[in-house]
Amino acid sequence: MPNQEVQNELETENAQNSRNAASDSAAPETATVPEAGAQVGPQSATGPGPAEESVSRAEHEQLKTERDQLLERLARLQAEFENARKRAERERQEYRDYAAASVVEQFLPVLDNFELALKATGSTEQLRSGVELIVKQMEEVLRQMQVTAIPAVGEAFDPRHHEALGSVEREDLPDQHIAEEIRRGYKIRERLLRPSMVRVVSNPKQTVE
Repeated sequence: MPNQEVQNELETENAQNSRNAASDSAAPETATVPEAGAQVGPQSATGPGPAEESVSRAEHEQLKTERDQLLERLARLQAEFENARKRAERERQEYRDYAAASVVEQFLPVLDNFELALKATGSTEQLRSGVELIVKQMEEVLRQMQVTAIPAVGEAFDPRHHEALGSVEREDLPDQHIAEEIRRGYKIRERLLRPSMVRVVSNPKQTVE
């Protein structure tokens, strides 16, 4: 009968499906194999180990010690430099004082003679002679110090040693020569102390020629 055949086919198909389901449930699950190099288990935090931390602390302490030594050495060098600077300045000041004292000591007799001249009651000619002697005494002191006067009157004008305060028209002296000395100039050895203040000749005859 047709209905009976259809029913038999349905029962056969259901039985087959039941067997397949049972077979799938009985099969063991396939384990997933980790790939090569993959980390198994929970991820561990990265960081230096105890040995690395010990080395790092030792290096830090060494660097700190070296820094402290350098700072101490720098402070010591700064103190030594400051002491040397003060000592050099003190020595320079002592040398200047000694040089000034030596010069002043040589001029004290000249000052004594000036005071005696002021107390003198002689004639004008006697006073003049006394002052001339004092001037010679002072010139001798300057000579001993290698201080010399700069030649002026009759000399050719030299802007290195002479300072012109004006000109004088004269025909008896060469043009651009010194006619008058207003203030004497001096030099010590070859070093100029102060220039001579002078008036310079302007000779019209030589100027026209």
